[in-house]
Amino acid sequence: MDALKARFERAHARLRTLAVTGTNGKTTSVSMIYDAVRSTGEVPARLTTLGAWVDGERVVGENRTREFLACVETSVDRGVRTLALEVTSKALAQGLAKRWPPHVAVFTNLSRDHLDMHESPEAYLAAKAQLFIHVAPGGTIVLNADDPSSALIAEVVGDHARVRTFGTNGDLEAKNVFVDREGTRFDLGDESFRLNVYGVVHVANALGALLALEAAGYSRDSVRTGIEAFEGVRGRFEVVAREPFVVVDYAHTPDGLRGTLRTARTIADTTGGRVHVVFGCGGRRDRGKRSEMGAIADAMSDRVVVTSDNPRDEDPIAIIGDIMAGLEPSVPWVEELDRRRGIELGLKDASTRDVVVIAGKGHESEQELADRTIPFDDAAVVRDLLA
Repeated sequence: MDALKARFERAHARLRTLAVTGTNGKTTSVSMIYDAVRSTGEVPARLTTLGAWVDGERVVGENRTREFLACVETSVDRGVRTLALEVTSKALAQGLAKRWPPHVAVFTNLSRDHLDMHESPEAYLAAKAQLFIHVAPGGTIVLNADDPSSALIAEVVGDHARVRTFGTNGDLEAKNVFVDREGTRFDLGDESFRLNVYGVVHVANALGALLALEAAGYSRDSVRTGIEAFEGVRGRFEVVAREPFVVVDYAHTPDGLRGTLRTARTIADTTGGRVHVVFGCGGRRDRGKRSEMGAIADAMSDRVVVTSDNPRDEDPIAIIGDIMAGLEPSVPWVEELDRRRGIELGLKDASTRDVVVIAGKGHESEQELADRTIPFDDAAVVRDLLA
C-alpha cells in the first residue's frame, strides 16, 4: 500500500489536475476540457466514469484504482501537463480528493441523485463538497452561480483557493443563447460562440470549462477552437437521426430529464414539431424520484412512452406504477415493458419535424434484468429501427 501511495504522489506532482463534480454535466465538461487541451497542441488526458484516455488511446486497468493509476502514470510518461478528471460523489465519499487534491475544481450543479447511497440530500452535498475543501493551496474553485448549492460550498472551502463563478451575475455569463438543429449559439462579451452540442446546459458546461482552463494558464483564444469543435459525449444528448430528430440521453434523474426535455422543446419549436419521450426508471435505485420524473415527462412532452430501464430484480410493472403514481396524464401515454418495442413506438408516430428523446440509459450497452444481463444499446436500436 505504501508503494502504491508513493506512485500516486509521484504522478500527482507531475500533473495539473482539473477536476469536475456535480450531478449532471461532469462527463461532458471533462471531455470538453480534454478536447480543448488537445486543440492547443498538447497531449491530453481524461479520466471519467466512461473510462480513461490519453491522447485518444484507451487506458485499461483491472479495477478502478488500477485504471486511475495506469492513466496518470501513462500521462506522465507521454508528457501530459493537464489531467481532466471526473469525480463522483461515491469516489469523494471514499476520500479521493484527499488522496488526489485537484489544482482546479469545478462544480456543475446539484439535484436529486444517488440517495440510495447517501441517504439524504445533505449527505450527498457533503460528499461533493470534499472536492473543494481539498483543492491544492493556491488553486481555483469554479462554481455555478445559478445553483443554490454553490453558496453552501463557498461557505465551507475557506480562503485557501480563489473562487470564480459562471452564470447569472458570475465572472462569465452567456447572453443571447439560441438552440436549433445545428447546435447552440451564445455571446460572451463581444465574442460569439457556436457549439456543436445542444442546449443551455452545454453553455454552462462550456463556461465552467473555460474558467477552469484559464485558471490552469490557458488563454481563451488558445482553447476556443477545442470548445467549439467539441462534438459531445456518447449517450449525452447524442443525436442519432435528424428527420425525425432523435436523441439518446443518459437523463436518469428529475433534473436531467427536465433539462433534456427543455432542450428538445426548444429544438422542436424551431420547426413547429412535437416532443416524444421514451423512458423508464432503474430498479433497486431511488424510488422517490420516479413519480417526479413521470410528472416532468407529462408536463414537458407531447407524448410519453413509459418502458423498462434496468429493472434488475424489481418488478418492471411496479416501477411503471411508481412512475405514474398520482399522475393524471395530460398528454397521451403508452406503456410498453419491452424497451426495444417501446423505442419503436416512440419513433412510429413521429414526423420529420418532431423530436424524439430516448432517455435513461444513454451510453450503456447492456440492460440489467432480474435473471440476466442482455446486450442493449439505445442508439444502436434506433439506427436499426430507422434502417
